[in-house]
Amino acid sequence: MKGGAVKQVLALSGGVGGAKLSLGLERVLPAGALHVLVNTGDDFTHLGLHISPDIDTVLYTLAGRANQAQGWGLEGESWNTMEAMALLDGETWFRLGDRDIATHLWRRSQLDAGQDLAAVTQDLARRMGVKSHIYPMCRETVRTVVHTDEGDLPFQHYFVRRQCEPRVRSFEFEGLAAARPDPDVLALLASDDLGHIVVCPSNPFVSIDPVLQVPGMWQALRDHAAPVILVSPIVDGMAIKGPAAKMMAELRVPVTAAGVARHYAERYPDLVDHFLIDDSDAKLTDEINRLGLNAVCTATVMTTLEDKMRLARTCLSLEM
Repeated sequence: MKGGAVKQVLALSGGVGGAKLSLGLERVLPAGALHVLVNTGDDFTHLGLHISPDIDTVLYTLAGRANQAQGWGLEGESWNTMEAMALLDGETWFRLGDRDIATHLWRRSQLDAGQDLAAVTQDLARRMGVKSHIYPMCRETVRTVVHTDEGDLPFQHYFVRRQCEPRVRSFEFEGLAAARPDPDVLALLASDDLGHIVVCPSNPFVSIDPVLQVPGMWQALRDHAAPVILVSPIVDGMAIKGPAAKMMAELRVPVTAAGVARHYAERYPDLVDHFLIDDSDAKLTDEINRLGLNAVCTATVMTTLEDKMRLARTCLSLEM
């Protein structure tokens, strides 16, 4: 490892896939050595509450409270509030469990008291017993809009309410031009303590692009001496979780790990040092290498905790 043992690791994450690898990283690193920068383009206000789906997925996963079967929300959840809401003909398309609602109520109260999302997220992590550092991608409001063949849709309306049915044309991140990288993350990037930067296997278009496109963010990552390791979310032509493959097909991007690699190579030149692909995609190695990314074949599907830890160790073994 560059400069000796890794002291700090920065991971970029969306929801489920990013949370899985973040858990693996946390388990193999010293307590407090992991920093996770999380997409907040998916955030929205619902029933008067500020919902941060990706942040909560990461928090619940690292706290050991995530619902393993469905991949989101809390284990042992109940749905009394949603059932009562249905009786009132209220909006129930975005399902909030009773325990999950407590998180959103607490977040709303702290935001209303003047705290920013970064401070609230840090406090939530502490209260949940999470030792890693969790950051929203920026402290400003950014909202993902999906341009579809049926018109423009806020991300959660596309993703949850419409179940990704409309055909995607492009994406827009409203408010991004006014956003700035989180000061604490910039301080980490200005230090010599950072050993590795890991881009978790998350949707490149709506989970990682918003993070990287915060003005100055991807350039700061590129210019740091730490290697940037990116794990492909596409395995053998399929997305492990979520609509990435459908989006790629509709955007006329090849639904392969090489298609993902080309997206990053063209949009963020010289950012990625190592591109991890599953062993099933070994045939794509030469194509990815020609893009200037060093393809590394390994087992990337994370089913068990040991899978997550094994992949984390592979990421941390890579150098410039």
